[in-house]
Amino acid sequence: MTTAYRKRLFLLITIDSIIVSFSIYMSHFFLNPYVAVFDNVMIVLSLALLFSHHLFSSVFGMYKKKWRYASTEELIGIIAVVTLSLLSATFIQFLVFGMIYQRALLITWMLHILLIGGVRFAWQYYKNYGLTLNPKRKKAKSVNFDPDHQRTLIVGAGSAGRMLARQMNTSNEFEGDIIGFVDDDFTMHHLTIAGLPVLGSTNEIQNIVDRYHVNHIVMAMPSVEHDRLKEIIQMAKNAVKNVQILPMIEDIALGNVSVSQIRDVQIEDLLGREPVELDIDSIETEVKDRTVMVTGAGGSIGSEICRQLVKFGPERLVLLGHGENSIYTIQMDLKQYDIDTELVTVIADVQDRERIFQVVQDYTPSYIYHAAAHKHVPLMEANPKEAVKNNVIGTKNVAEAAHHAGVKAFVLVSTDKAVNPPNVMGATKRIAEMVVQNLSRKSNTKFAAVRFGNVLGSRGSVIPLFKKQIAAGGPVTVTHPDMTRYFMTIPEASRLVLQAGALARGGEVFVLDMGEPVKIVDLAKNLIHLSGFTEEQIPIHFSGIRPGEKMYEELLSEKEVNKKPVFPKIFIGKTVEFDYQLIQYLVDYHSEISVDDLKEYAINLANNRFETKKDVVRKVLKV
Repeated sequence: MTTAYRKRLFLLITIDSIIVSFSIYMSHFFLNPYVAVFDNVMIVLSLALLFSHHLFSSVFGMYKKKWRYASTEELIGIIAVVTLSLLSATFIQFLVFGMIYQRALLITWMLHILLIGGVRFAWQYYKNYGLTLNPKRKKAKSVNFDPDHQRTLIVGAGSAGRMLARQMNTSNEFEGDIIGFVDDDFTMHHLTIAGLPVLGSTNEIQNIVDRYHVNHIVMAMPSVEHDRLKEIIQMAKNAVKNVQILPMIEDIALGNVSVSQIRDVQIEDLLGREPVELDIDSIETEVKDRTVMVTGAGGSIGSEICRQLVKFGPERLVLLGHGENSIYTIQMDLKQYDIDTELVTVIADVQDRERIFQVVQDYTPSYIYHAAAHKHVPLMEANPKEAVKNNVIGTKNVAEAAHHAGVKAFVLVSTDKAVNPPNVMGATKRIAEMVVQNLSRKSNTKFAAVRFGNVLGSRGSVIPLFKKQIAAGGPVTVTHPDMTRYFMTIPEASRLVLQAGALARGGEVFVLDMGEPVKIVDLAKNLIHLSGFTEEQIPIHFSGIRPGEKMYEELLSEKEVNKKPVFPKIFIGKTVEFDYQLIQYLVDYHSEISVDDLKEYAINLANNRFETKKDVVRKVLKV
């Protein structure tokens, strides 16, 4: 209990004690102004009422309320506390003296509620408006404005919008004028809410911006469907440059909204779907108090997997990576959390089979999340042997080490580019899936793979590139106007990996329902607008499809499709038959054949195109 809280508690108890005693005295005084009231009945009733009032105030949490944000709920709480405490005191009076002062108790009840409630709401008024008798109220004005002065329009006149308006009106952080609200509930139109007018619907944003010279819009609609929110954000961005958004609904529900928590609209807000929620309880059951290892722990996906993992209380987390700087960074990051998990850092290359086997044997993890990989499509087209060594042989080393050590579950981080791959990167990731699916047939370890779409904000994704190009003044380069991709956030991706570990039974390929694919050019346009520019200022340049790229990605091939989800928004692809001997040929002979032959072999292998296996193997591998 902090000193500030103790002082606040003492002050409230003192004020309430004075109010209770004063209410009893005044009730007797009103009924018998010329009679002394300090008799035994008065003393017993006062003590009983004081005790019961503080008891019920504690039970109902009245001393823990944030009275600055008090509302009808707090008023009902006050009535309940006063009524129950007075009934208790009345019962004690009847037991001791066999009588009840009905009129006096009724007056006490009314005074008690009036004074207890009055003090609280007077405090609320003081914290919101100070000592002024004229609370600050904003009016919509269309003349005499300063173009440099912030004029804010709030989208949403519901509970979140009202709370935000009160915060902005009373906060020292906000310097500007609130013009009013817009809301799609027509019953609110032309009314005044929180001292501010509701000026119209969201479809009228542009007209309202022009009429009242609005230069700042805040989205206060945390419960609206994501598709509709995306439309409204687009209308707001077309009207003004400065558009911000409230935090998630959980923050609204907890009363945590403040001006400092309003954030800029982010590209994730424009993806057109709700974030996927997963079964956190099942993940915690599997991970808590166990040893867990993450390969590629310093990467954008691997590091987020680690951040999510430590929330579930593993006993030990082994951070394995090839780059010492990235492993050091994630170790320092995780140490900022208040956790009991032991953090073990291991610098190792997944291509070093002996080293990987030794690490897994030393720490005997229950779960291994394999995120180490080469994932850049054009770079792997130019370096196919490195793609095979890291994505195929590296996966094979870690997976077989997991099998030999008796690891409970192994989850491979794969990609939607592994579906019908025309490029080396996608092909090697599909072959890596084959490796773990083959092992699952003969191992007690549960092997599974998870296919991601493009992960927003991860290293190598388009968003950081677009931001860098915008910061440099453009142009933003997009390969083709019709190219589409599936997108997911880093937290979604990492949670899906953990969920797969909890759901795995052996050999599955898990896929997240990521909604509709997004046009890359639309993503570029949205990011340009979010950065406060137009397409005339930051042009878009189409550079053409690069070697190995597809116009669109798929989550599952036709042979893999299983329409029934295993968990809401999570699907499992059916296992497709393949010849593992062909994978072993790739592992054995990858360093001995030409780059072009290696590309051909890997892509054909990943796509199951070996109808005449012997002929192809002889032609490409010369065996």
